[in-house]
Amino acid sequence: MSYAVKEMFLTLQGEGVQAGRRAVFLRFAGCNLWSGREQDRASAICRFCDTDFVGTDGLGGGRFADAAALADAALGFWGEGGEGRYIVLTGGEPMLQVDDALVEALHARGFTIAIESNGTLPVHPGIDWVCVSPKAGSTVVQTRGDELKLVWPQPGVGHGPDDLAAMEGWAFDHFLIQPLDDPHAADNARAAIDVVMARPRWRLTVQAHKYLGLR
Repeated sequence: MSYAVKEMFLTLQGEGVQAGRRAVFLRFAGCNLWSGREQDRASAICRFCDTDFVGTDGLGGGRFADAAALADAALGFWGEGGEGRYIVLTGGEPMLQVDDALVEALHARGFTIAIESNGTLPVHPGIDWVCVSPKAGSTVVQTRGDELKLVWPQPGVGHGPDDLAAMEGWAFDHFLIQPLDDPHAADNARAAIDVVMARPRWRLTVQAHKYLGLR
């Protein structure tokens, strides 16, 4: 199959357990929770997304005819050296496009593969690091992985102890709270800290790439 990619670039992972790690970011076009068009935001399932995933016109983006072509492009962004090759498949929702061929092609080029998903679609079993970020109003079917990253506060998700307790029953190794980046960022950070102080199973994560001026 062909692949529609919004952008691809070399950076440092800015969030979560893998923060600070050198990584190729491969952002797929398209999402199943929002069209990406501002006129549709009010009716979207996910209304707070701050990522442009529409089209294929970003840096390193485009339409790739097959998995080999896309994996070769990713390898080009990584550059010389085979040690520690790491790629993050993100979006939009990457599982709309990730398939056997792409996972095999990336592994063949020495990449450890991470994914950032909304969890509404099963994650490919060949993915090495699974991060799921639940969105209010959606049905999460991927309830196991390496890290659960909950954006906070998020209307309709996790606002009572029973909701958080239910998520704590999911099979993740790490439970993370990330403050929502909106005009109320300071209040959101305080609210996220309060969750971690009350429920120490959770850890605070911030979007370090924004503080550092990275993509």
